[in-house]
Amino acid sequence: MEKTVAIIGLGYVGLPLAVAFGRAGVPIVGVELSRSKVDELNAGRSYIPDVPSVDVAALVKQNLLRATTDYAVVGEAEAIFICVPTPYDAAKAPDLSFIISAAEGLVPHLQKGQLVVLQSTTYPGTTDEVVLPILERSGLQLGADFDLAFSPERIDPGNTKFNAINTPKVVGGVNERATQRAAALLKRIGAPVEIVSSARAAEMTKLLENIFRSVNIALVNEIALLCERMNMDVWEVIRAASTKPFGFMPFTPGAGVGGHCIPIDPLYLSWKAREYDFHTNFIDLAAEVNESMPYHVVDLVMQGLSQRGRGIKDSKVLVLGVAFKRDIDDPRNSPAERVIELLLQRGAQVQYHDKYVPQYKIGPDVFRREKLTLTSIPLDDDALQDSDSVVIVTGHRNVDYQHVIDLAPSVVDCCNATMGLKGTEAKVVRLGVGSAIVG
Repeated sequence: MEKTVAIIGLGYVGLPLAVAFGRAGVPIVGVELSRSKVDELNAGRSYIPDVPSVDVAALVKQNLLRATTDYAVVGEAEAIFICVPTPYDAAKAPDLSFIISAAEGLVPHLQKGQLVVLQSTTYPGTTDEVVLPILERSGLQLGADFDLAFSPERIDPGNTKFNAINTPKVVGGVNERATQRAAALLKRIGAPVEIVSSARAAEMTKLLENIFRSVNIALVNEIALLCERMNMDVWEVIRAASTKPFGFMPFTPGAGVGGHCIPIDPLYLSWKAREYDFHTNFIDLAAEVNESMPYHVVDLVMQGLSQRGRGIKDSKVLVLGVAFKRDIDDPRNSPAERVIELLLQRGAQVQYHDKYVPQYKIGPDVFRREKLTLTSIPLDDDALQDSDSVVIVTGHRNVDYQHVIDLAPSVVDCCNATMGLKGTEAKVVRLGVGSAIVG
């Protein structure tokens, strides 16, 4: 009989992994603290857009997937994957509380011969220095009784080409047997596996991947600001540079960076680096540039309003798109949060529309002391005509942007959603485009 794999945390990382193993014929038991999610999965329904309900239902019917809130089920598994969030706290220091809680939940149920694999993105040393000591509270010893490895998640929400099944895996163990066991298990999914020398190397690999993106997004954001000042169009420049078949990779500017990786992961490494008297200048500068973009977006809103003789106080601003990425339902760390907070601070009346995110919470933080829950409004003619400014933060493809331009009195486009449309020269302020450039 096939040995079971347990997955702790059935969110954007854990559920795709569970389905990938299930499709390979490996029975999966998932531990998820949300009772509503457990009920949904056991009923054969998915709550993750990238995971079709038909796939979940088929695995549940074949007894290849079941979910529970009870950690005790991990005792029956050959391998256990930890796929929990790793956010940062208010001071932007790593928050490992979810990893610690998951490891502590394993302690009473850890069995001899089991393999534990951490997938949550974190700083180098977490697997060795945080997870291992907790697991050894069980009385079992690494190597003699259980194995421990790190294999970073590589989930890209909304990506229809690469997923948990075909994206190459990186594996590094705290001990050699763990490396080989984790690699062999992940190969069953079907993707190539790259073995590195240690868990720390695997942890650093994941951070490098996302820091690469953070730094390059910051670079193009800075170029966008310069293009505005030089009365150039950054989108034209990016498009032209992208024709080079070597030595260039296109990144695009925007209202900031969002998601569960890029705004967070670089800060994990810069925080850890200080323990070694090392300052990660590129990482910190990239974060500074990216975190400044919502402020610039609000400046663009004020610019658009002033062209119509209005100030921002008491103006009605409609934000289009609060998900962190186009055509997905995930609003985590979206730059829309800071944009909305800054607009409210300046006295604007703010509403938003996003069919993917029916409710959106901002605060509590230093920008917004109390929590505020906003509800997406219909994008009808009245909403557009009644707004003093429409801000396109996330350019979902389910929006008719020509209709937005036709009806809205002023538009700020942060993601080039209106390029080539009629009327842009009269109404649209585009991020990265100088005021002397017409639509």
